[in-house]
Amino acid sequence: MAIDLLNHKLDRAFDHIDASGNGVVEREDLLGLGARILVGFGESPTSVTGASLVDGFDEIWSALSRALERDADFSIARQDFRTGMVTAFVTGDQYDAVFRPATMAVAELCDGDGDGRIRPGEFRTMLSAFGVAYDDVDEAFDRLDRTGRGALTVDELVLAAADYYRSDDPNAAGNWLFGPL
Repeated sequence: MAIDLLNHKLDRAFDHIDASGNGVVEREDLLGLGARILVGFGESPTSVTGASLVDGFDEIWSALSRALERDADFSIARQDFRTGMVTAFVTGDQYDAVFRPATMAVAELCDGDGDGRIRPGEFRTMLSAFGVAYDDVDEAFDRLDRTGRGALTVDELVLAAADYYRSDDPNAAGNWLFGPL
């Protein structure tokens, strides 16, 4: 994997979680990201979909804890976040078991009407929770909507996340998941 590209993408993911900008992330920060997503879609954390998202984000934190050999109550600095993400999800075996289900939960939440399609407004709501600049959302959507049909499927969004976190191809469509790199 091209280390500079991977580090850039992981740094951006770190910044999505570190909403306070204090340079570390904690379990509560990751769950806060989940809460922002749920609020954006008006979903309760106790609904089936909401609980799936919360549980998925909690599992991501647990996998990072295990990868870094720490208990669940700790802060992660940027470099340790990179190490944990690579160990657990990029080169490790936890992506399909842990990260993909969390991504699926987010994608299914974006598909509020259950038709299997995520429209630009739903995509914008999701990216707003991640703190993506408003002007970058349309371009990101267009880059991911390779067929030009005006919607992403749930599966396309899940595959874009896999590209973003695991692909070493600088031209992978998933690199646009959160706007231009």
